[in-house]
Amino acid sequence: MSRFWSDHVVGLAPYTPGEQPKVANLLKLNTNEHPYGPSPKALEAIQAATGDSLRLYPDNDSTALREAIAALHGVTAGQVFPGNGSDEVLAHIFNGLFRHAGRPLLMPDITYSFYRTYCQLYDIPVAPIPLGDDFSIRVSDYTDAHPVTPAGIIFANPNAPTGMALELADIKAIAQANPDIPVVVDEAYVDFGAHSAVALLDECSNIVVVHTLSKSRSLAGLRVGFAMASQEIVDGLQRVKDSFNSYPLDRIAQAGATAALQDTAYFQRTCTEIIQAREALTQQLGTLGFEVLPSRANFVFARHPEHDGAALSRALRAQGILVRHFSLPRIDQFLRITVGTPQDCTRLCNTLSEILLKTH
Repeated sequence: MSRFWSDHVVGLAPYTPGEQPKVANLLKLNTNEHPYGPSPKALEAIQAATGDSLRLYPDNDSTALREAIAALHGVTAGQVFPGNGSDEVLAHIFNGLFRHAGRPLLMPDITYSFYRTYCQLYDIPVAPIPLGDDFSIRVSDYTDAHPVTPAGIIFANPNAPTGMALELADIKAIAQANPDIPVVVDEAYVDFGAHSAVALLDECSNIVVVHTLSKSRSLAGLRVGFAMASQEIVDGLQRVKDSFNSYPLDRIAQAGATAALQDTAYFQRTCTEIIQAREALTQQLGTLGFEVLPSRANFVFARHPEHDGAALSRALRAQGILVRHFSLPRIDQFLRITVGTPQDCTRLCNTLSEILLKTH
């Protein structure tokens, strides 16, 4: 603790990201990065943007990017709110939509752990709702009457780290049962097999959909995310953003992201390859005795009934393979495994087979 810190800093528990190793030649299946490179068109646009124009401030409205997002998703540019990665977009959402005189925010007890970090940072009470015994989100827990009017609802769909997804009818039911509060659907992994709640924006003015280019567009290093919502909600988020940083996206990020979104052929082909690899990996892990939750993300969540999750994670790392293990109640026996290339998945399963034989 430092005497120079503001009063609230000492009580913060910052988010802990997945390991970014400094050791060479590790197979990195721990942070859900795309196994294939970005769109070649995105790389061309990034290179073209690295010229004399970098001496100038970027477009603070990210006009071309917002228009590309709007065209892709069938919304207006005024319904798009871009930011420096979806984490920054989420931070503005928590600050701009969920701070209501101590009213609680509803979220699953097992979900993206950054949500609780934001709640602590912005002093938002949390009302965690347990997932079902099968780790699914129970819709009735959100549609039934609440003892206290919540500040909002947030969940990832597909959920993280489970990979399980709600159908659009379920999301619509949650939004319509709570018409006076924002319902935020974090769709970081939606492109790997789920359905986007963007389709519900015309019917449900309280839905906010959050996307990232870090996963399905293979641009985790560029840091671009965005929300789509009603003009009313976006105007509020814009006020928060312009009170914090009027230039969150630089020229290079805007150029690369716009080109990536416009290259639908590359996007569809690589998403299909990851989905196929995920199904094959699920089958291979099942053959090894793992229980694998039904995933519609670019990762799987798996546990072995006879082997400790933390021990398996350590044994894999000793063999040069990183996966994510969470030391949290209910999920401490699971491994979250990013879907890599078919060759990556084969190496993982062969290594797991050897570990299981040695420790049986």
